Amino acid sequence: MCQLLGMNCNVPTDIGFSFAGFRKRGGLTDHHEDGFGIAFFEKSSCAKASNGVGLRLFHDDKPSHSSPIADLINHYPIKAMNVIAHIRKATQGNNCLANTHPFVREVWGEPWVFAHNGQLRQDFCQQFLVNKPNTTNHYAPIGSTDSEMAFCYLLNALKTAFNQKPDDATLFAFLSEKCRALSKQGLFNCLLSNGCWQLAYAGSLLFYLTRQAPFGQAMLSDDELSIDFSQVTSDHDRVTILATIPLTSNETWQQMAVNECLVFENGAMVFRDTPIDKQFLTIEQGIAIARQVGASV
Repeated sequence: MCQLLGMNCNVPTDIGFSFAGFRKRGGLTDHHEDGFGIAFFEKSSCAKASNGVGLRLFHDDKPSHSSPIADLINHYPIKAMNVIAHIRKATQGNNCLANTHPFVREVWGEPWVFAHNGQLRQDFCQQFLVNKPNTTNHYAPIGSTDSEMAFCYLLNALKTAFNQKPDDATLFAFLSEKCRALSKQGLFNCLLSNGCWQLAYAGSLLFYLTRQAPFGQAMLSDDELSIDFSQVTSDHDRVTILATIPLTSNETWQQMAVNECLVFENGAMVFRDTPIDKQFLTIEQGIAIARQVGASV
């Protein structure tokens, strides 16, 4: 099962510490060796940037633990408001740049970034490909992954339902409903952002952690590295980190319930759609479900 990493914060923040542990899962502490990608939303000075952010995107079809591009990211402290990263274990589609997450599309003049782990049923994917882009299907996949098809499915449904961008509450209620529809087609965990907010949907395993004052020390689970955040933050900083499996060993991570959808903005949770009957999986159960639907683990 692929690995997801997200960050949403209220001040431009360097994700280098979290990424240093995360990248080790791409072939060193775990066996996800089919490429990785990371997208940074940064404050933009461009007058045409409709939501005030610009996008910096890196992809590599090589394992992240040994990738020179991953080295660059670790040594180039990019400060961003939103970040989405993905380490791939291929299930549908071969190992190539076109199939490397995160995927990007323009939506209402904004760059939207999406990454997914899991596995969608073949009949859903085949039906999607039969429905070629037309007046109601604006988006089509470039690569051959079920993940990119799911992204296009979400955006086509959105553009069909709304002629113009809806208010936030309507938008997130709609996206939550469509994520649940995709979850019924197999295994579906995702991160989605337009640079201002970040949506997280858990079909099985997804955890989050919000760091704010008083800050303390954090120790990575996948690397012998620790940091005292009180030395590199201010009292008003707030940073939320999302990951498929917790990245640190000495912090209390919150687990999302199965089929729960959360939205974060400025590092704080602003929308939450939780099933009435909450279900939480152990990591072992999540891996077992991935095997059942045919996802590589």
